[in-house]
Amino acid sequence: MDVAVVGGCLLTGLRDVTHDLTALDAPGHGRWAVILPFDGRPVCARFDRWTPGGGNQVVGQVPVPAEAWTSSLDEEGFARGVATVRDAIGRGDVYQVNLCRRLSAPLPPGFDVLGLAGALARANPAPHAATVRLDSAGVAVASASPELFLRRRGDLVESRPIKGTAAPGTAFLAKDRAENVMIVDLMRNDLGRVCEYGSVEVPAGELCREERHPGLSHLVSTVRGRLRPGVGWAALLEATFPPGSVTGAPKLAAIDVIRRLEPVPRGVYCGALGWVDTDAPAGDLNVAIRTFWVEDGRLHLGTGGGITWDSTPEGEWRETELKARRLLGIAARGAAAA
Repeated sequence: MDVAVVGGCLLTGLRDVTHDLTALDAPGHGRWAVILPFDGRPVCARFDRWTPGGGNQVVGQVPVPAEAWTSSLDEEGFARGVATVRDAIGRGDVYQVNLCRRLSAPLPPGFDVLGLAGALARANPAPHAATVRLDSAGVAVASASPELFLRRRGDLVESRPIKGTAAPGTAFLAKDRAENVMIVDLMRNDLGRVCEYGSVEVPAGELCREERHPGLSHLVSTVRGRLRPGVGWAALLEATFPPGSVTGAPKLAAIDVIRRLEPVPRGVYCGALGWVDTDAPAGDLNVAIRTFWVEDGRLHLGTGGGITWDSTPEGEWRETELKARRLLGIAARGAAAA
């Protein structure tokens, strides 16, 4: 089955699939579902039919037992990673690195990512949720992302990076605000590469706002700019991808540390999912966090956090557990999650 649920619409009638991002800059080519893995080739899928609200269809969910999950990094290995990042910060190589681990479980018989996506929509609604199942392209992703990577409306573009996480009823730490401000500066720099000089800004009141989501709270900021004439999606993504909130700062140095410390590729996790309308032009792309995906016959879920000088191994491990706990519970409940 080839189907997607993005932007609050059900997409059916797949017309074509391409790995070429310049297709998003071709007027008259309609609307696309877009999958940008952190590691791997982009996938752009053009559909004939976009049905508003059609993504609320109920599909049976097959439970994934909580005990079936394993982690690419155990607590000791994750702690060593935190220590390595702090050493790199101490040397001045980086200011922050987002360190992640991949949770994996065997696919139970009869599993369908659409069923899991439906359970997430009911039990963990998210403002930038997206689901894509393309059997013809080997894509199966269900994202309950709270984070906006890029929103474009004509020549206006904005990003809303999330950095800083707290459990319900607990206060944010100074570290949380420091994480957020560093990534805001990074996003200002990224957007500045393709936006009109002087147009990139953080609107008043949009720095480190607190947002509540199911099971946790985040600090969220907005960075906005006006694209220079002739800048399309391909150039915009070249300047900004992967999202700064899931890499670190400086971005290239942080990515180098990530490659050395994380034992498996991130796949779709920490990439982006969403939609693009080539005629408007317009589109929304999330940051693919709180995201399940199928790869090599297994179901995966990523979890991680930004490591700064003030980080502790224990605190960062607890944050990864907090981010994954609710989602693993939903996956384990099966039809009861409805």
